[in-house]
Amino acid sequence: MDKLVNLCKRRGIIFPSSDIYGGLGSTWDYGPLGVELKRNVKEAWWREMVQRRPDVLGIDSAILMHPRTWEASGHLQSFTDPLVDCKNCKQRFRADHLESQRCPECGGELTQARQFNLMFKTFMGPVEDTASTVYLRPETAQGIFVNFSNIVDTQRVKLPFGIAQIGKSFRNEITPGNFIFRTREFEQMEMEYFIKPDPEEEAKWFEYWLEQRFGWYVKFGINSDHLRLRPHEKDELSHYSRGTTDIEFLYPFGWGELEGVAKRGSYDLDRHAEFSGKDLTYFEEETRSRFRPWVIEPAAGVDRALLAFLLDSYDEDVVENEERIVLRLDPRLAPIKAAIFPLLRKGGQPEKAQEVLAMLQKRFVVAYDQAGSIGRRYRRQDEVGTPFGITIDHQTMDDDTVTLRHRDSTIQERFPINELAAVLERRIGWSE
Repeated sequence: MDKLVNLCKRRGIIFPSSDIYGGLGSTWDYGPLGVELKRNVKEAWWREMVQRRPDVLGIDSAILMHPRTWEASGHLQSFTDPLVDCKNCKQRFRADHLESQRCPECGGELTQARQFNLMFKTFMGPVEDTASTVYLRPETAQGIFVNFSNIVDTQRVKLPFGIAQIGKSFRNEITPGNFIFRTREFEQMEMEYFIKPDPEEEAKWFEYWLEQRFGWYVKFGINSDHLRLRPHEKDELSHYSRGTTDIEFLYPFGWGELEGVAKRGSYDLDRHAEFSGKDLTYFEEETRSRFRPWVIEPAAGVDRALLAFLLDSYDEDVVENEERIVLRLDPRLAPIKAAIFPLLRKGGQPEKAQEVLAMLQKRFVVAYDQAGSIGRRYRRQDEVGTPFGITIDHQTMDDDTVTLRHRDSTIQERFPINELAAVLERRIGWSE
C-alpha cells in the first residue's frame, strides 16, 4: 500500500487534502490523473448500469434533503456506531473494532460504550437552531426513494425497473483510514431495483445482481481470486436490510467491503409514505392493483473501487534490463489513453507529433512528452497506466506511419497516422 500511496502523490493521482496545512484526517484530493481515472470508473459503472439497460433510469438528487427524510429512513435513530473513550490518553475508538477491553494505544481503561450518530449536521439559513438543522446525506439511496413517485409519474416504467445515481455522501467515521478505503467524504454508485413484492422474485433478482456486480469488477481487470462474496450475519444487518451480501476485495490490510448488495424490501417506501403522507405505491395494469415494490440495492463506493483497480494493476518488472513500475489498468479505465513521443527534437518530428496530438485529442485523453530518452518517456507513462505509446520517428517523416507501443507487452506495431484513431478505439474496447 505504501508504494501505491507514494506513486499516487508523486504522479498527481491522489494528494492529501489541505496538504500545505498539514492535511485533514482521511480526506484526499484527486489530481489531474486521478480525476480522469475516477471519471472513467464512474463512466464504466454508468454505461453498464444505466446506458446499456432499458430497465434502469438515472437521476442526480441533492446532497441536502429535508430533515424528515432521515427520520423516515431510520438514520437519525439507527445510523450509529458504539464508541469508547480512553480515560488516560483521551483517544476514541469503535467498541466493535477492539480486541480487548483496554486502550490499544496506551493500555488505559476505557469508558462504557455509547452510541454515536454518523451523520454530519449543519444549518440552513442564518440562524443556527433546531428548526434550521439539516444533514449531509450519509447515502445517495434516499434521494432515489423520495423521487420514486416523480419517476413513476413522468417515465414509462414497468416492474422490474431501476433508478441509479452517482454522488457524494458523508459519514462522520470515528476510525477512517487505509488511504481512500474509509473516508468521511466519499462518492457512491447506487442503484435501487424495484420488483414485485414476492419472495421468489426477490431471490431471483438478488442472485442476478450479485452475479452482475461481481462480474463487472472482473471485466474491468480485478483478479477473481481477489474477490469473494460474504453474506452478513443477522446481527450486522443494517436497519433496513432483509439480507445483505458484500462483494469483498483482498486489500493489503485484509478482506474489505467493495460493494454491498442488499434486500431492502419495501422498508424505505413504507417509511416515507408514513412520514410524508404521500401515496408511494405502484399501479400494476395487469392485475389492476396497487402495492409498494420491494427493492434490491447494489451499492458501490467509487473510491474503494478505484483503490481496488489501482492495487490489482500495480506491478513491478524489468524491461530492457531496467526495472519499471507499471499500472496494468484496463485501457477503458486508464487516465491517459495514449502518449505521443517525437523521437528527436528536430527534423520536423515535434511538429508532426503536435499534429497527431491535435487529431487524437478530439476523441481521447492523450499526453505529449519530448523530454529525455525514449525509454525514460515510456517508463513515465507505464507507471501511470497509459496503455499505448505513439512514436514519431524518421520513417514517419517519409511515409506518415508511426509505431504503436503496448504498455504490458512492450510490443510495437506500425500504423498509418490516418488509421490511428480507429485502431485506438478498437484497442481501448469501450464497445465490449
